[in-house]
Amino acid sequence: MADEALFHFLHNELIHYAYKSAEQGEVENGRCITRLENMGFRVGQGLIERFTKDTARFKDELDVMKFICKDFWTSVFKKQIDNLRTNHQGIYVLQDNKFRLLTQMSAGKQYLEHAPRYLAFTCGMVRGGLSNLGVKSIVTAEVSVMPACKFQVMIQKM
Repeated sequence: MADEALFHFLHNELIHYAYKSAEQGEVENGRCITRLENMGFRVGQGLIERFTKDTARFKDELDVMKFICKDFWTSVFKKQIDNLRTNHQGIYVLQDNKFRLLTQMSAGKQYLEHAPRYLAFTCGMVRGGLSNLGVKSIVTAEVSVMPACKFQVMIQKM
């Protein structure tokens, strides 16, 4: 339980730091999300290295996505992804109906515009983890009703 509180505190401080520096004119406001995603990318790379050190190689990208939804998500957010969908053409949608980094916000629509701040780090983590597993991707997130969110992973063919 203490680990989770520390993670939430660190995540909130990262967001505060990124946007505070934007207010002081050091960084453009649009680059804050990119900065948070890049931080998450590096964290995702490191976590995947640690989580997969004793795991057999994955046979295809669907197995990689299942690993992300079950093991990776459970290790980071203490629960599995609620729903994984794919069109079998390189697009996956990961749905979390109670995303832990958004549950502390109000369920109303007044904070809906701030949700991308809280999702950028996680998008970067997923993209970094996939990158270290040999899957190049673009990860985006959307929130229509708090605290549920959908992460869309578009696999880029090489």
